[in-house]
Amino acid sequence: MRTADQWKDYQIIDTSNGEKLERWGKFSLVRPDPQIIWQTDRTLPAWKKADAHYLRSNKGGGRWEYFKKLPDFWQIKYKELTFKISPTGFKHTGLFPEQAVNWDLLQDAIRNAGRPIKALNLFAYTGGATLAMAAAGAQVCHVDASKGMVAWAKENAALSGLTDKPVRWIVDDCEKFVQREIRRGNRYDIIVMDPPSYGRGPNGEVWQLEEHIYHLVSLCTRVLSDQPLLFLLNSYTTGLSPSVMAYLLGVTVAKDHKGIVTADEIGLPVENGNQVLPCGSTAIFRGE
Repeated sequence: MRTADQWKDYQIIDTSNGEKLERWGKFSLVRPDPQIIWQTDRTLPAWKKADAHYLRSNKGGGRWEYFKKLPDFWQIKYKELTFKISPTGFKHTGLFPEQAVNWDLLQDAIRNAGRPIKALNLFAYTGGATLAMAAAGAQVCHVDASKGMVAWAKENAALSGLTDKPVRWIVDDCEKFVQREIRRGNRYDIIVMDPPSYGRGPNGEVWQLEEHIYHLVSLCTRVLSDQPLLFLLNSYTTGLSPSVMAYLLGVTVAKDHKGIVTADEIGLPVENGNQVLPCGSTAIFRGE
């Protein structure tokens, strides 16, 4: 497992009974996590001092319970990057901290490439990978179907002092955008994909990961450059193991490009108990 252990402004303090206690800068939140199946004793006083708690509803979704007034948003930093944090209606805060381990990997690859790099970030959310790649010197195309998420990503770019970097901000269905890029003849040295398990496009298009991911990865191979640097595929779907994702890249990206495919779980350290919480998986093709 690769662990995102370089954070200073974020920390998982403890986990128990389907929930995690986290510190986001100055504020602490309790949020659900279905992978936390253990029921350890909540002996840490910090559990009772949390600023807010996300409560799931039996009917789906849920709501935040606030124990003190929190600002609508606040900021946290990861190295040279700054992010806006805000509790949203579906338990999220606008950032997946475990992805920092992939931001570091992307930056190292770009800085060591010795050539200009063009990167495509699909399902790009609030721009963590986009900002990391832009800060490392890549030209980035950021694509997400949510207008609100793209606007949030632009805010993060401004907070990080990256507004002058060559980033294209695109609100579009990812598959349709890739199809147009194929017709335009545009090519990328890095492709990053962080697809949801389930979602809808801007015009109501239904996205089901297991049904669509092979087709989309295959499609993306057609916008890879002749010398691809990285193809990075993330998944939070429990049924999609790292080995399955590695196999997928092996029969698509590695079929026509020389390189090595690896796959690992990624995770976050937990302060209490010195454990690591699994937080999804990443498969990576590294071009030769």
